[in-house]
This record gives sequence, structure tokens and C-alpha cells, in this order.
Amino acid sequence: MATNPRFISAPEIERRSNEELIQRAWDFFQMTQRRRTIRDFSDRTVPREVIEHCIRAAGTAPSGANLQPWHFVAVNDPKVKHEIRVAAEAEEKEFYEHRAPKAWLDALGTDWQKPFLEIAPWLIAVFAQPFRILPDGTRSPTYYPLESGGIATGLFITALHSCGLAALTPTHRARCDFSIEFSGGRRMRNRLCCSSSAIPLKTHPFLISPANRSKRSARL
Repeated sequence: MATNPRFISAPEIERRSNEELIQRAWDFFQMTQRRRTIRDFSDRTVPREVIEHCIRAAGTAPSGANLQPWHFVAVNDPKVKHEIRVAAEAEEKEFYEHRAPKAWLDALGTDWQKPFLEIAPWLIAVFAQPFRILPDGTRSPTYYPLESGGIATGLFITALHSCGLAALTPTHRARCDFSIEFSGGRRMRNRLCCSSSAIPLKTHPFLISPANRSKRSARL
């Protein structure tokens, strides 16, 4: 039978008994059920390698046609984090004071101030890529960029939690400036940076999340 050259062999999967499957599923649930959304972050530094590995884990997420239509941008420059906070708080202040329905405000119990955007040593900005530019310069759509980005973000948050870090997924989409370093090949096309220059081309902001240890006094 002819082999389709567009496909490759799947990696070998370790075969386990039903009892092992049940135990591993239970252990994973026990780990994930302790995950919480945190707003009180420590200012204790986290090694860059930890963030890189968690972003690499996000890069294993499934996506339409394996186009991986996302950019992960890691920011630790204090000046850039301040700019992000200023932009985010301006948008949030307008929303909380003029657009947010009372039911929303009563349910959340939060306000427009976002000090954690500066306190946490790392901010992770995620961008969705609705189309790409092919080598011949033509524009080609990607498939399900928001859904794919959401799955990748979920893996990223779980990876952070697995190593003892917390995240927060706010809904604001402050447009701030980033520079991009490309790391990895086609199958791991996450972007990582630590300085500011320009928003990645052909992308839409998806979310900005702190990534760090929670404070010992953190409250939910």
C-alpha cells in the first residue's frame, strides 16, 4: 500500500494496564484540582528556563492542520511590564466605570487596578494568528486560531501549575509593544522575548497572564 508522504509515523505510546490508567488519571486529577487563579503574586524571581519549558509544553497542543497559529511572548523587562499595566488599567478603568453591568461587578468583586502586572517577574502574552504569509508572499488562512490558542494556553497554565507556579487569565487585551525571538522549529514555533519593539505581525492579542509563585498570604 502506498504511503502518504504528508504523514509520519506516530510516536510509540507506552502500553499500560487498566489499573495503571486509572491511577495515572487519578494522580493527574489530584494535581490539577489544586490549581487556582491567583491575583496575589510573589516578586521572587523564576528562572527563564522554567518559562521556556512551560511554553514548549504549550507548543505540543493540537491545532488545525498543525499550523500552530499562536505566539507566546514572555516579558520580564520592568519598563515593558509597566507599560502593559498602564495600558491595561486604562482599558479596565473605562470598562469598570462605564461599561460593566452591575451584575458583573457584584459577581467578580474586583476592580480595575492590576498591580500584579508589575509585581510578577514574568508576564506571558498570547497572540492568535488568523493567517500566515507563505514563502511566495501570498496570504493563507490558518484554521481555528482562537480555539487552538485556547488549547495551547490551557496546556501552558497546567504546565505552570505542575511546577508550582500560578497564572491569571484576565480578559483585557492591552495593545503593548513586544519584540520577538524565534525559538524552535516548525513543530515548536513559540516565540519568546524579554524586551520591547513591535507586536508580532499578522496576530491578534489573546490574553496577558502573569506567571509566578503566589504570595504566601494570597487569597482567592
